[in-house]
Amino acid sequence: MLSFYLIVCGIVSYFIGNVNWAIIISKRNHKDIRNMGSGNPGSLNMGRNLGLKFGLMTFFLDMLKGAVPSLCVFFIFRGIRFPGSEFMVSDFAVYLCGFCAVMGHIYPALLKFKGGKGIASTIGVMIVSNSVYGIGWASVVIMALVAALVFIYFTEFGAMGSFIAITPPAISGSIRLFLQYEQFHDSATAAFTIVTNMLIFAICFFTWFAHRKNIERMLAGEEHPTSIKGMVVKARAKKLAQKAAAENKSVNTETDNYNTETNKYNYKDSYNNKK
Repeated sequence: MLSFYLIVCGIVSYFIGNVNWAIIISKRNHKDIRNMGSGNPGSLNMGRNLGLKFGLMTFFLDMLKGAVPSLCVFFIFRGIRFPGSEFMVSDFAVYLCGFCAVMGHIYPALLKFKGGKGIASTIGVMIVSNSVYGIGWASVVIMALVAALVFIYFTEFGAMGSFIAITPPAISGSIRLFLQYEQFHDSATAAFTIVTNMLIFAICFFTWFAHRKNIERMLAGEEHPTSIKGMVVKARAKKLAQKAAAENKSVNTETDNYNTETNKYNYKDSYNNKK
């Protein structure tokens, strides 16, 4: 019965991953992100082509696709051990559903298996899988994200910065599993530890594999630059332009009202003079 519940959770997580927010958001703005920039329906390409606001929105929503399923199964299976072992089901379920959500994002059945590259969803999985075990493990994720942002800011290599964001938390997850279960020497616990580590590796492998073209372009010096400073400047310029447009509209409205009132008085004066 436990296997059935895990399979159901995995399937649900996969189809949650199928929801591509970059495509949804871009189409609501009468565009298709798949036909812009690198063509990748992800947060970095959204930020480069539709602006920082939409890039951050996409990143947050894609991150939730990995975080929410992982967090839900952690609490669903918390305190339960696999029969015949000391391994906690929640430790396995977090990465199982995280892997399924990431696969749903990269290879979505609802989008003909053509999705994004899974970084934001993977970050969501890593945030949950580390943070639920204490601030010490959560700090690894925080430092990795800060390091990734700093790297992208100064180098403008978005893909490599993405790898920096996901790899240290994945390694820390494997270390935590080792420290937690090294004291148990039964074969079942060892087997579940190995399988869970394979899931962690698989999540990283498929996200790296999805970036293979980015790696080729980086080596060839042809990678699309990801300028955080440029996105911020564009966002400020857009905000100022909207503010100026609103002020101009307000001035024009006041002028139109003044002209309307003036015309009324002129009409009255003309009418009175005729009388």
